[in-house]
Amino acid sequence: MKASETSLISLLNKSHQFVIPIYQRAYSWTADQCHQLMADVVRSGGDEALKSHFIGSIVHVEKGLSNLTTQEPDLIIDGQQRMTTVTLLIAALARVLEDLPEDEREPLKGFSPTKLRKRYLVNDDEDGEEYFRLLLSEQDRDTLKAIVAGTRLPTSDSDNVRQNFELFLRHLRATGANLAAVCRGLAKLVVVDIRLDRTQDNPQLIFESMNSTGLKLSQADLIRNFVLMGLEPELQERWYSTYWRPMETDFGQAAYERQFDDFIRHYLTVITGEIPRFNDVYEAFKDHALRSGTHGHRIEPLLKELREYAWRYCAVALGREQDKGLAEAFQDLREIKADVVYPLLLELYTDYERGVLSRDDLAEIVGMVTSYIFRRAVCRMPTNSLNRTFSTFTRAIDKSRYLASVKAHLLWLKSYRAFPRDEDFARELMYSNMYTFKRRSYLLRKLENAGRKEEVPIEDYTIEHIMPQNENLPRQWRDDLGEDWAGVHARYLHTIGNLTLTGYNSEYGDSPFACKRDMEGGFRESPLRLNRGLGTLDKWDETAIVQRAERLADIALEVWPRPELPTDLPEMAPHDTGSQYTIADHPNLLRPVNGALFEQFRKAVLAIGDEVTETFLKNYVAFKAETNFVDVVGQAERLRLTLNMPFEVLHDERGLAWDITGKGRWGNGNVQLNLDENSDLGQVMGLVRQAYEYQVAE
Repeated sequence: MKASETSLISLLNKSHQFVIPIYQRAYSWTADQCHQLMADVVRSGGDEALKSHFIGSIVHVEKGLSNLTTQEPDLIIDGQQRMTTVTLLIAALARVLEDLPEDEREPLKGFSPTKLRKRYLVNDDEDGEEYFRLLLSEQDRDTLKAIVAGTRLPTSDSDNVRQNFELFLRHLRATGANLAAVCRGLAKLVVVDIRLDRTQDNPQLIFESMNSTGLKLSQADLIRNFVLMGLEPELQERWYSTYWRPMETDFGQAAYERQFDDFIRHYLTVITGEIPRFNDVYEAFKDHALRSGTHGHRIEPLLKELREYAWRYCAVALGREQDKGLAEAFQDLREIKADVVYPLLLELYTDYERGVLSRDDLAEIVGMVTSYIFRRAVCRMPTNSLNRTFSTFTRAIDKSRYLASVKAHLLWLKSYRAFPRDEDFARELMYSNMYTFKRRSYLLRKLENAGRKEEVPIEDYTIEHIMPQNENLPRQWRDDLGEDWAGVHARYLHTIGNLTLTGYNSEYGDSPFACKRDMEGGFRESPLRLNRGLGTLDKWDETAIVQRAERLADIALEVWPRPELPTDLPEMAPHDTGSQYTIADHPNLLRPVNGALFEQFRKAVLAIGDEVTETFLKNYVAFKAETNFVDVVGQAERLRLTLNMPFEVLHDERGLAWDITGKGRWGNGNVQLNLDENSDLGQVMGLVRQAYEYQVAE
């Protein structure tokens, strides 16, 4: 590797051609970054005291330092955003200077349109793609070529390339634009020119170390570079065209930029059984590739698998499914924002493609999962365990009895993971605040369209409170609601019984119920099923609200049913996973002082939540939620506790715990502390609760 400080335009002039490899991300600088570059150029060009302006580094594999022939281009490893933007600025400057009268060009001789083109934009004596000094990756290439050559832009051009070029044109053509300052500023742009030798340097490691400045790469960008960067150009081209580019196309540019990182995370969860942290997806992918031996020239099977899972993700999460029934089922999941189920759905869809799971059974399972998540949302059950629930779900599936085992597993989930019962779901739906419920639109859409073959688009309607929101209710409303009108208003205002849809919200206002019922377009004339029966009521009071809520709850129980446990599969019942060991196998816990201390401790731990379980193992006692969060080893005069969480995450004001990372101990985790008769049990339990909360959140 050789590094030197150089003028950016000198670097463009010196090289025959720079190429952005196919594995690099698309050009992605925005107007804000272009405005900033232009401001820097004008400022440095207008200040004689400034001799240079540093804008970063350009890392490239130089032909002279590699085994490439003299006709091969320099491959840019890092810095394409800067180089592309400056190229667009030079192209715009050349275009503007061409339009100037000859006498106005005279002071800018060193920056004539011809010199700008021949020195920095094109190779005048070459044909084809070698004519261009800079070639971008596939989706941006043709747009930049058309701009530089002055030809018509392609039909599907690159928005960022075109828009930034037009931005520079507008700036340079603006009244009062100081073109001389722009020219001088361009000459002052300085970069660190880092030239790599393919035979000695590792472009991937260098690339990773430099990904801390500029527009930070996504996890997917890093993965693409890891997969393709070390390959010969021909192999890069073939594998990019065969596997990666089709994934980008399936996603579409907008979805690719927003959701490809999420897809990779779900894919790794399916394949490895572990959920990567959002910012660690790239490292998790690298670890997976290296552990499986599919990296470098052997990575094609992994690319093929990734391509297959990407299509499944597009079908499930991006609305690409062609089967109408499945598409509607997936749409419901997307509408309730149930991203946590995607690892499960990716495996289900894989089995569907392979003929292991039928189309009808897949649709029914998706419906069950939707009911499970939606019921839990209505019942305000905690969501922080759902990631773990669905990442490990398929371990409980007997694929010879696919549908039945999914039903059984859903119904056997306990405590905070349980499938809400009909009575709990109906009660919460009837009496909870549904107006501020995040999935309110989905709820009303499904209730309105239950049983319809032709769906009513509720986007054409607004939400109406039948009993008005105004706390100062008009006299007629107070009379209809009765003596306890204020209590009725407070209890039922935002409940499902008082909410409906209408196209006449502004006309209704705070009008009495009879007026809303009988006016033109009122409840009596409404075609919506949600308003069925309102036209026959004499008044709107507590009884009417509750009766309507009961009717809607009955519909909801049909729309989001709770599956019935298969009666012919008793052998599928969850087995007792209790240990063969008991407290008798831990004699130190039977000592008088330790025994009393352990009894106090275990009662406090089990009181954290119904989901906490206690298991006696050979060497320690484990207390679990999703997994072990505290383990206890009985010693002669104390209890040694191990907390399953990183030491640096623990908030320990009194310094009761210490770090045992990397040290061999019975139990799970990196935090250890002692509990004896002199300990403050309340302080110790504060630390234990942190371990519990950490595990549940994970």
